[in-house]
Amino acid sequence: MKFIDTIKNIWKIEELKNRILVTLGLLLVYRFGAQVTLPAIDATQLANLSAQADGGLLGLLNAFTGGAFSNASVFALGIMPYISASIVVQLMGIAIPYLQKLQKEGESGRRKINQITRWLTIAITLVQGPGYIYNLFVTLPSSAFVLESQTLFVVSSVIIISAGCIFAMWLGEKITDKGIGNGISLLIMVGIIATLPQSFLQNLLSRVSGDGGGMIMVLIELAIWFAIILGSVLLVMAVRQIPVQYARRTATGDYEKNIFGSRQYIPLKLNASGVMPIIFAQAIMFIPAAVAGLSDSETSQGIAAAFSDIFGLWYNVVFALLIIVFTYFYTAITVPTNKMADDLKRSGGFIPGIRPGTETAEYLDKIMSQITLPGSIFLAFIAIFPAIAVKLLNVQQGWALFFGGTSLLILVGVAIDTMQQVNSYLLNRHYDGLMKTGKNRKAVA
Repeated sequence: MKFIDTIKNIWKIEELKNRILVTLGLLLVYRFGAQVTLPAIDATQLANLSAQADGGLLGLLNAFTGGAFSNASVFALGIMPYISASIVVQLMGIAIPYLQKLQKEGESGRRKINQITRWLTIAITLVQGPGYIYNLFVTLPSSAFVLESQTLFVVSSVIIISAGCIFAMWLGEKITDKGIGNGISLLIMVGIIATLPQSFLQNLLSRVSGDGGGMIMVLIELAIWFAIILGSVLLVMAVRQIPVQYARRTATGDYEKNIFGSRQYIPLKLNASGVMPIIFAQAIMFIPAAVAGLSDSETSQGIAAAFSDIFGLWYNVVFALLIIVFTYFYTAITVPTNKMADDLKRSGGFIPGIRPGTETAEYLDKIMSQITLPGSIFLAFIAIFPAIAVKLLNVQQGWALFFGGTSLLILVGVAIDTMQQVNSYLLNRHYDGLMKTGKNRKAVA
C-alpha cells in the first residue's frame, strides 16, 4: 500500500509526471531504434553476428547497446562513442589550460565543453563506424548484403551509424534536460535491462538440463546475486561524516558555539564518483584489443586475445587497476575540498582542531583519500566479480555479467540516482519520499 500511495503522489505532481512521461517516451524511441536494422542488410541472416556477440568483449558491448550491436542496428555503436569523448575531454582538462579555463566559467564554460565533446563524438564515430562495417563483412555471409556496390554500402552505413549515435546522444541530453535522471546513464541502463531476462533464462535452462546443478544452484546464484546488489547499494550510498562546529558573534562580541546543536556533520561519500569510474574504465578497456587487432604479429594477436576475454586474468587485473585510478581521478574533480573549506569559513564553521581555510581543505582532502581507497578497492572487486562467478560457480557468461561488474553497478547506481531525484520532488511538495516511510503530508500548491 505504501508503494501504491507513493505512485499516486508522484502522479499528483504535474511537473514530475511530465518529466517521467518524457523520459519513458524517449527511452521507448531509443529501444525502437535498437531494433531497426541498417538498410541493405538482410535481417534474417544475422545469426553469425549474434553468435559473435554472445560472449567476450563484444558481448559486453552488445549488452550496453541493448542488442543493437548484434542486430546491425542504426544504434549499433550505442552511446559508447560519447562516453569515450567525455573521457578524453575530462582527461585533457587536466593538461590543457583552455579547457581548465572553461571549467571555471560556470554554465557558459560547461556549454562550450559539451560542444567540444559532441564534435569529438562525431570524430570517434567516424572512426569506429568503418570498423563495425568491416566486422559485418567478415562475420556475415555475402548474401546478407543487398546492395551490389560495396562502396555505396560502406559510405551510407557509416553515415547512418554516425547519425544514430548522435541521435542517441541527443536523446540522452533531452532526458537530462526535460526528463528525470541522467539521460546518458539511463540509455545504458535500459540497454542492459533489455538483455537481462534472456540471459537469466539461458542460464536457468543450462542449470536444469544435464549436470548443471538444477534449481538448487539457481537459488544459490540468486542469493549471491542479491547479496552483490546489496553490497553495491551500500557502496553507492555509504558516507563518512566529519564533525563540524559552528560559531557566530553575539551582541556582546563573544562567540556562541554550536548554534545548530552539539555538532553538525559534513557527509563525505565512500564512493563519491558513483559508477563513472566503471564506465570510464570499461570504455578504455575496448582500446587494447582494437589496437592490437590491427597487427598480424604473434604478440599483437596474443594481446588482442587476452583483452578480448572479459573473464580472463589479465583483462580483470588491468580493469581493476583502471577503476581504482579513475575513482581517485573522478573524486578529485567532483569533490571540491577547497570550495567546501571556503564555504565553511564564510559560514563561521570549523572542524575542531583544524584551522579554517587551507588546513581545512588539506584535512578534507586527506579524509577523502583515506575513504576513497577502500571504496575504490570494493568497487573494483564488484566489477571483476563476474569473472569469479564464471570460474568458480560455472555461471553462464551472459548471466555472469549481472553478477556485479559494469552491468550491475550501472543498474544500481543509475536506479539510486533516479530515485533520489524523484525523492527530492516528493519532499519538496511535502510528500514522503521513495526512500522514507511515514504518512503523507498535505501537498503544497
